Amino acid sequence: MEQLTVDELAVRVGLPGSTIRMYQTKGVLHPPRRQGRVAYYDASHLERLTLVQRLQSRGFSLPAIAELVKAREKGASVAAVLGVGEAEGPDDWVRIKVRDISRLVPLGDVRPRVLRRASQLGLVRWRRGWPHVRRWALEAGNRLAALTVPSDDVLDKFANLRTATDGIAADFVEVFERRLWPQLADNAGQDDQLDRMRALLVELTYTAETVVIGTLRESIREAAEEFARRHQLLPGDDFRPAWVEEPVPIAERLIETEEDHELPDEPAIRRFLDRGDEHDEPIR
Repeated sequence: MEQLTVDELAVRVGLPGSTIRMYQTKGVLHPPRRQGRVAYYDASHLERLTLVQRLQSRGFSLPAIAELVKAREKGASVAAVLGVGEAEGPDDWVRIKVRDISRLVPLGDVRPRVLRRASQLGLVRWRRGWPHVRRWALEAGNRLAALTVPSDDVLDKFANLRTATDGIAADFVEVFERRLWPQLADNAGQDDQLDRMRALLVELTYTAETVVIGTLRESIREAAEEFARRHQLLPGDDFRPAWVEEPVPIAERLIETEEDHELPDEPAIRRFLDRGDEHDEPIR
């Protein structure tokens, strides 16, 4: 059986060694066999990395890939784990028919204006006379339609969201260009520069996705709390809903106390940093 060091594996798959180690940390690549201080990889690692790259190109996140990998090791199929077919990913373009479009418009008849606006926003692409949408957009659209959210509202909010995500993408690309690109530009003559740039962008994309999703969850929690306050839905002495005893993440802020929102001053933070990890007492 062929054995490869991490550097040799990196050359074979077109990724830097740091990315391969990151994949191991994230649970998408199984550990290598170790002989002394040297780690050796084999054909199974090549196959796994090929799968990871293919799934990433279809829009799957690293956590989703890690879940898929664990399930496949137990004998499950891609479809069973992700709820899609073997060759289907969230970023795939899916051809839609009139009945699909009708399901996406919960109120009123399907109007050309709505479909044209969706096309202008990039949600719909026409190929050889047929409309196509990304799979994630189709699934999200069906969920919103089931809630009878009007199409115009959906398109308005998507336009706002796309403006925001364009700005977020620009911020991360600016960091890449300012902090990471100079290192690549200094070695522009090396053959693997394109592969290294691609690998860095993959890592940056994963980091951006993690930050955006986490921040969005925080924003939704705060918005939910404000909504509950406006409509007097917060639990009190005379009102203790069942979910208070088993709080779900979206509602956790609704039952927190003032002690959960402390903001120490800088001297207190300095004392916390200076004393290290040997003390278990909270800062005062």
